[in-house]
Amino acid sequence: MPQTQPIGNRPPRAPIGLLLVPPHAHRPRQHSGAVLPDWYGIHPEHVAHLIARYTRDGDTVLDLDAHPTTAAAARHLHRRAAVPHTHSEAPDELDAPNIPSDVTSAGLVVATLPRLDVDSRDIPALSRVIDVWRAYLRPGGFLLTLLTAAGPSTGAIGHRSSVIAAARAAGLIYHQHIPALLAPLPPTEPRTGLDPASRPLLLDGRHVRAHRDLLAFASTTPEATDA
Repeated sequence: MPQTQPIGNRPPRAPIGLLLVPPHAHRPRQHSGAVLPDWYGIHPEHVAHLIARYTRDGDTVLDLDAHPTTAAAARHLHRRAAVPHTHSEAPDELDAPNIPSDVTSAGLVVATLPRLDVDSRDIPALSRVIDVWRAYLRPGGFLLTLLTAAGPSTGAIGHRSSVIAAARAAGLIYHQHIPALLAPLPPTEPRTGLDPASRPLLLDGRHVRAHRDLLAFASTTPEATDA
């Protein structure tokens, strides 16, 4: 039976989801007819699923990177797509060019990590940045972070652990961990076959990344906002 209560002073573990590569080749299109690109390797259908899961009808989806796929998915689901007022380039799919920095009404904030202006090894600095993102959220809103790379390690603490620690220090609740596969699963378990297992693909001498980590954080206890 899974542990649902904290042990001692340890917070409860967040549930884990999994996004598989869709088995079909269908690609959603923009109004212009152009095919929507993947969101850093994640299929547009999964992007729409995430937005539907973490927002309500009419919510504002604030994408700090102004990716066209998140904007298109938000509009398809009758959400408002927006970017911070400091963003110089906004996709055509936005319902509004930007939102003021003091707005606190977004149902979902989407961000990628690591970022050029954030040192992931400095948890207090990362926490201050996440606290700025938290201020955009309405009560019950969510922050969804996509770790586009492993990021710099902080000794025994990995990049994912650093982000979780920084978000908690900023007052957010660690809600869910979602690994998103970047390649289809093999039809059979390689270790159970009779043939020799093939070696993992390498890129510049390193293993090709097979998944990305999505971390969801809640601004308040979700159950309280549904009451």
